[in-house]
Amino acid sequence: MARCVLVDSGPLVALLDRRDTHHAWVQRELANLQEPLLTCEAVLSEVFFLLSRIRSGTSLLVALLRDGLVSTSSSFSYSKESAEILRHLERYSSVPMSFADACLVRMCEIEQDSIIFTTDRDFLTYRRNRRQPIPLISPF
Repeated sequence: MARCVLVDSGPLVALLDRRDTHHAWVQRELANLQEPLLTCEAVLSEVFFLLSRIRSGTSLLVALLRDGLVSTSSSFSYSKESAEILRHLERYSSVPMSFADACLVRMCEIEQDSIIFTTDRDFLTYRRNRRQPIPLISPF
């Protein structure tokens, strides 16, 4: 089974915003990936909001989605995973954990052979299945 790459909002924003401090790093990392990028609707909502301030940002993200370079996981939904997602939000309330981060952590628990592509240091703190460090593609 192929590795599953779960993408957070940071790399998507950095990819589409040349002024982002992680832009070059994300481009290099993407060049080394062969797996498709999966995410969830919560992450896409964050990215659309963040890119709304950038010229053509929304159009660039729409193109990524249309071309299938980024897609949502068909095996994940908040309605099925709400208890675990809410448990993560409560457990990491002091960080604080965003809703999108909680969804990604849960996705990582469901997809055993997954790795999270992120620019968010908080993922160094989060654990999947209560104790396991989360495999990351991260600049940190």
